[in-house]
Amino acid sequence: MHRVVIAGAGFGGLATAAALRRAAAPSELEIVLVDRRVDFVMGLRKTWAALGMASLAAGLRPLRRVRDVDFVEGGIERVDPAGRSLTVDGRAIDGDALVLALGASQDMQAVPGLAEHGLNIWDREQSEPARLAIDQVVGGRRLLIGIFGMPYSCPPGPFEFALLAHDRLGPEVQVSVSSPAPIALPVVGPIESAKVERMLSDRGIRFLAKRQPVAVHAGSVEFADGSSEEFDLLLAVPVQSVPDLLVAAGLAEAGGWVMPDSRTLETSHRDVYAIGDCTVVPLANGLALPKAGIFAELQGEVVAARIIARTLGREPGAEFGGEGMCYVEAGGGRAVKVNGAFLADPVAVSISEPTSANLADKVEFERSRLAAWFAG
Repeated sequence: MHRVVIAGAGFGGLATAAALRRAAAPSELEIVLVDRRVDFVMGLRKTWAALGMASLAAGLRPLRRVRDVDFVEGGIERVDPAGRSLTVDGRAIDGDALVLALGASQDMQAVPGLAEHGLNIWDREQSEPARLAIDQVVGGRRLLIGIFGMPYSCPPGPFEFALLAHDRLGPEVQVSVSSPAPIALPVVGPIESAKVERMLSDRGIRFLAKRQPVAVHAGSVEFADGSSEEFDLLLAVPVQSVPDLLVAAGLAEAGGWVMPDSRTLETSHRDVYAIGDCTVVPLANGLALPKAGIFAELQGEVVAARIIARTLGREPGAEFGGEGMCYVEAGGGRAVKVNGAFLADPVAVSISEPTSANLADKVEFERSRLAAWFAG
């Protein structure tokens, strides 16, 4: 019997496992899913929970309920791509194929003072502290949502958070978003990015572009250009990087990312694949594929199809097309839909007008995937 080992039970890992299981019964293929966490929750829940819109608990699913897989809870200590194996809490787990879906590491220590004076809203463990802190932000105070490094997962996320925070707090609170980038969403281009910036400005939300943070002090962020921004509450999207495990394995350089084949997601090691936020997929515009759950999911499905083909002795034909979409809440019970053909030349992306139907589709996006990936 063939065995597939999947490192990481986020969007990419779960989608890979589900697609493999749809194609092969437990008697035909063993699937081992490894993660240090015992449960899964979508990133969208972090924003909802921090703003008191919905609970994390409603979206949590135990990983032991992933359909027809062997779940191993434990810390991955070593990745051996040549042997297609992991060392998990001292135990070696190897397979005929290895899928690396380890996401990105977050570093609140990368900018001096950030850990002391800011909250990491990209960490689900900080959702409740953020909610309690936001509850204390009243009229006349300043909320700063700071992007502390590029790239980061879910590029529209900080702007969505700002729009929903404005709804939650009202116009008396000054909401601002700072970013090292020259425009809100560089990957979508200036025309579509301007739509997001207009949504911000229409609500009086300040967008501070080209602001690379170098230090955080009590009540202010210092930027590389010599400017600073004061705050009463700082919510941070921290510097993100490839997990050290993958650098140690020789799959990425320090300060870089894993770069699998853009279409097949296979690394330089046969039957070893890398998907999702731990990777960089270059685009025709010189930028990189956004780090987003939908792409990790689509990549996982491609990888699963290629693995199944090889187990059957066939030449794999499935390829990642780079087409995907996401929903970004605009406040007022509405959301926009972002559609993109990211591996096209030129990259083609469009952002729709905000509608209540798009928000309903976003809610359904979560429900349908949880139903497909988890039993019960």
